[in-house]
Amino acid sequence: MNRWIPALRLTGIGFYIATCIVGGTFAGWWFGGEKPLFMIIGLLVGLVIAVYGVYRMIRPLMNNKQDKENG
Repeated sequence: MNRWIPALRLTGIGFYIATCIVGGTFAGWWFGGEKPLFMIIGLLVGLVIAVYGVYRMIRPLMNNKQDKENG
């Protein structure tokens, strides 16, 4: 069971990235209507949130791997 936790965490990363990008683009469309500037800003904000979130999700997995190699 212990091996399933990292696998499930990695499976959720793709959904997280897609949700952040689509959500940011939708928020830009909602704030600006059909203006492409707001949609681009929303897309960029979604990308930044996605990169930061993926980093936070993967960091514990990387720490566990380093602990096993050192110990």
